[in-house]
Amino acid sequence: MDPLTLTSERLRLRSFVPEDEDVVYAHCQDPAIRRWTTVPDPYPREAASFFLNRIVPDGWRDDTDYNFAVEPLDGGPLLAATGLHQRGDGTGVWEIGFWLAPGHRGRGYMTETVRTAAHWAFTGLGCVRLLWRAEVGNTGSRAVAERVGFTMEGVQRAGLLHNGTLRDAWTGSLLPSDFGLPSPVPYLPPREAPPSVGPRPTAPEGPGAVSPGA
Repeated sequence: MDPLTLTSERLRLRSFVPEDEDVVYAHCQDPAIRRWTTVPDPYPREAASFFLNRIVPDGWRDDTDYNFAVEPLDGGPLLAATGLHQRGDGTGVWEIGFWLAPGHRGRGYMTETVRTAAHWAFTGLGCVRLLWRAEVGNTGSRAVAERVGFTMEGVQRAGLLHNGTLRDAWTGSLLPSDFGLPSPVPYLPPREAPPSVGPRPTAPEGPGAVSPGA
């Protein structure tokens, strides 16, 4: 797919270009971005160059990763990033990731960004299930996901690898129906929660009794 641009009420989401190297490098020096996302830590300039010149164009060309730079619609500096990453070998499952630069937090930019990218995933990519994951403790990312409408599903043990260490991850999902959109694949949720499975009762041993495992 050729890179495209998405817009929301206040923001423009465009593909990254090599000229973004200085600002990406600067933003990724932020301790919070390095702590809570999977960018390298420390973050050298070579990492910014590799991301912009290899990861971004390869993802668009292969239709596996779509990374967007986020900037104000009425003009201004790059202030955030988001990406949609294919999961599940073409089954329509995608995962979203994002970061927001310091100095721009607390204004709803990240929620607006994620909602815009998610809507395009459902309408432009045929996404049937959008995943969100964040290391347990990343309350800022979780707040964004919840405001967008993700349903929290639990904790994935050792779900994220960051700087050589596996970390537990909160997980959530968003479906097209959460945005009032049709799904490319029918979805049939259970009408009621399945009964809990308790211990299997064991008959008392004696003449004619069946022992466990028979």
